[in-house]
Amino acid sequence: MNIGGLQKVTLIDYPGKIACTVFTSGCNFRCPFCYSKELVLPEEIKKHPLISEDDFFSFLDSKKGLLDGCVICGGEPTIYGNELVDFCKKIKEKGFLIKLDTNGSNPKVIKKLIPLIDYIAMDIKAPLDKYKEMTGLDCASKIKESIEIIKKSGVDYEFRTTITDHSIEDVLQMAEIISPAKRYCLQRFIDEKETISGKTFKFKEENFEIIKEKIKGLFDVFKIR
Repeated sequence: MNIGGLQKVTLIDYPGKIACTVFTSGCNFRCPFCYSKELVLPEEIKKHPLISEDDFFSFLDSKKGLLDGCVICGGEPTIYGNELVDFCKKIKEKGFLIKLDTNGSNPKVIKKLIPLIDYIAMDIKAPLDKYKEMTGLDCASKIKESIEIIKKSGVDYEFRTTITDHSIEDVLQMAEIISPAKRYCLQRFIDEKETISGKTFKFKEENFEIIKEKIKGLFDVFKIR
């Protein structure tokens, strides 16, 4: 696996846990609001040094008793298939919890990972009929399959959407796709780095409250962050 970055400690990426975050390089989506070009675009990935797995696991060994777990995100980690499965096995053998962040495009890989992970966060990018437009990949059926796998897995989970140029109706449709479910989080777009498309996005704050009133009853926990 190509490891493109390591955040040595995070108090926010894994709910209720002290963790590190490991970033895998490479992604099968091209979302216009993505600002992790160095983890997504091949020409940008080449410009940044990778972290070896040996160095990563040496780091983990040094943090036993200090960190609760590890967040694996990207890019998109599941593009690595069985390599990711083996990677997670090694983390678990060292006694750490695992949270996986995924776009849900590889349900077969997610299914293999379920016995190894402790928390999964899946991004919902758009209504199913707009997935190809938003991500560049025609994967709506796989997204739906991943949603069902996660909901039935017994693993703690959340679904989340970064709100960009979505309409209120888009968000209501996404909520309908995943409901009923344990958690759904809407995330404000943060304009902190240049996006892949070069665009920035704004969503009226009052629209969040309209959405909240319409869908909050569909989920055990609904958050806007």
